[in-house]
Amino acid sequence: MDVLYFAWLRERVGHPRERIETRAGNIRELVAELAAMDEWHAAALADLSAVRVAVDQELADLDTELSGAREVAFFPPMTGG
Repeated sequence: MDVLYFAWLRERVGHPRERIETRAGNIRELVAELAAMDEWHAAALADLSAVRVAVDQELADLDTELSGAREVAFFPPMTGG
């Protein structure tokens, strides 16, 4: 699965994307796996209230299932103006 990071999440993780093997069944489990990888992932995903998620380019929540997903993207909330 490809995992993408945008804006400050990319800066904290240290790279814009990575390919991972995961057994996570949903986003919440994926976040736990990523946060356990190293301190950079843990710092980037520490406050999920400031993070939005998309699965295969569709907005998702923490309980979204990952079965068959090819891509998960993490990004900060967008503002208009």
